[in-house]
Amino acid sequence: MKSIDEHIKKDQSELEAAKAEGNDAKVRHFSEELESLQDYKKEHPGDSHDPTPIELYCENNPEADECRVYDD
Repeated sequence: MKSIDEHIKKDQSELEAAKAEGNDAKVRHFSEELESLQDYKKEHPGDSHDPTPIELYCENNPEADECRVYDD
């Protein structure tokens, strides 16, 4: 994706398709991803890039070992 808005739009359509199929696992996945993307967009209004999964994870879990940043 080129922007977070495109990713949100894609996830919304995927979520609707998963609901129509009755695929609960996909519904749960896209619902959680969509919520993370919308939260990221709200916290970073001037940033339109499509965040990676690790960026989304670290946004919600800054204390996680994977998200620590060390200065030399």
